[in-house]
Amino acid sequence: MFNTARLHLSECLKYLRYSGQRQHSKHNTSIDPSKTKQESLQARQQEIMARGLPKRKRIKDVKQILLVASGKGGVGKSTTAVNLATALKIVEPRKTVGLLDADVFGPSVPVMMNIHESPMVNHDSFMEPLINYGVKCMSMGFLIDEKSPVVWRGLMVMSALDKLVNHVAWGSLDYLVIDTPPGTGDTHLSLVQNLFIAGALLVTTPQKVALEVTRRGANMFKKLDVPVAGIVENMSTVTCPKCMTEVSLFGNDTVSLAKELGVDILQKIPMHESIAEGSDSGRPIVLSAPKSKQAEAYKELAEHVVIFLSKQGIKED
Repeated sequence: MFNTARLHLSECLKYLRYSGQRQHSKHNTSIDPSKTKQESLQARQQEIMARGLPKRKRIKDVKQILLVASGKGGVGKSTTAVNLATALKIVEPRKTVGLLDADVFGPSVPVMMNIHESPMVNHDSFMEPLINYGVKCMSMGFLIDEKSPVVWRGLMVMSALDKLVNHVAWGSLDYLVIDTPPGTGDTHLSLVQNLFIAGALLVTTPQKVALEVTRRGANMFKKLDVPVAGIVENMSTVTCPKCMTEVSLFGNDTVSLAKELGVDILQKIPMHESIAEGSDSGRPIVLSAPKSKQAEAYKELAEHVVIFLSKQGIKED
């Protein structure tokens, strides 16, 4: 039996602040007043280089990790991550699936997965993931009030991310889908440098400005030696309610980008109100309307992801 207790926000913040202060003091370099400014700078640079990159490690009993990234915000990344995770459980019912919301500042998983509880803490001081629709979930949104903003600096954010990744009792997982924040910043770099990532799924809309940012994200993963599973093109078309004709909204530039990057467009998801309604109601479209064209698109995406991950294998320490 677990000796469990609810994790309260005040306890979480106190723990994260303490961790951040320890990390800051650990790497704080003292300056020798007898040295010149140039000598002190060189000593500082040598210390940083001596640290090197952190050693990658696996999350205990988690076989494969897939990052869902977008570079640009507002392109449907979280919607894709949530529907992908639930679709993976549908197409591979014998597999165990986890979903981590790594967006500390703007967590979306609590609403989209209809989970509004706080996690329990077991006797090893690990948080127990919350489960809905057969998917194990963890999010910063479970630890804060729905209306409370997270106003933190970098060290606090990285400490929170570490706790969400490494201080969760995930148990045995075949797939862990990580919904990352927009951009190509600290969160992505920290995840890739510290964990064995099986691949990254890029989400974009066909707009030129979104594709430009997606290109940057793809190049980031290329530099970090993370395989790109492919591209998901969101809001690619809209269906006329009268004649049921599909109308392209933003052109066909995604095809050119895919060719440039040497990857496939794994799925084109149309713009449809049922997808938004499913996300807002906390019941993903793959569950609320399982036979719809939109749900089938996400399930086909899940099948593509399963094939991709099967080719990557499981990376060891």
